[in-house]
Amino acid sequence: MSSLFNPVVAAITARATLGRRRAVLFAIPAVILIALTLVLRATHPAGAAWPDHVLGDFGFSVLLPLTALIIGTGVLGAEIDDGSAIHLLATPVRRSSVVVTKFAVASVLTMLFAALPELVAGLLAPHSGKLTLALFVGALAGSVIYSAAFVAASVLTTRAIAIGLLYVLIWEGLLSNLVGGVRILSIAHYGLGIANAIYPDQNLRAGLTLSTSVILGLIVTVGALILASRRLSAFAIKGEPA
Repeated sequence: MSSLFNPVVAAITARATLGRRRAVLFAIPAVILIALTLVLRATHPAGAAWPDHVLGDFGFSVLLPLTALIIGTGVLGAEIDDGSAIHLLATPVRRSSVVVTKFAVASVLTMLFAALPELVAGLLAPHSGKLTLALFVGALAGSVIYSAAFVAASVLTTRAIAIGLLYVLIWEGLLSNLVGGVRILSIAHYGLGIANAIYPDQNLRAGLTLSTSVILGLIVTVGALILASRRLSAFAIKGEPA
């Protein structure tokens, strides 16, 4: 693992990602979730079941995927778009190490800007202690899977954000909640499946078992990183040996 993770690349990536103007967008979904939680707590009775829907539906269908999309496509895709990735790819650092390091940074940042706010919102919601812990664990898992998928998308296509938005809005936000069979390819439901296994709650509408969620999540994560590494290895730089 030490040969795959490069601390220097990680530090540079974190500074560059947080230093871009788009970094402001990271916090917007989280602020909306926490503000919505505060409003509902003040206007609804303590026994209401809204935390299940807000923390589950909004948290996993909006907050988590949108945050992961912005971060995941930015840690490497933005460098490819503006040409600064050439300087990194010209170094002796292995392409697989670049992908894994960028993925690790994206995962941690997504956890900070999506999974952690999910935990905060859950703590603010009434009578949702076990649910909060379950959703936090599910959000951590979702952060990792989404990051792998969106980092790979940024390497595989120049329209990663557009494709990612279509996936989030249409597939995750609409189809996965209406068509049961679609959930097997829904990262949001992988996270919900893990959360529901920790704290069973039919209002979460997980749709997948723990084993299915974990296995499919691992397949998506590993497969995405392999695809991204191979695609990045195919990038040619002038003067580089064939």
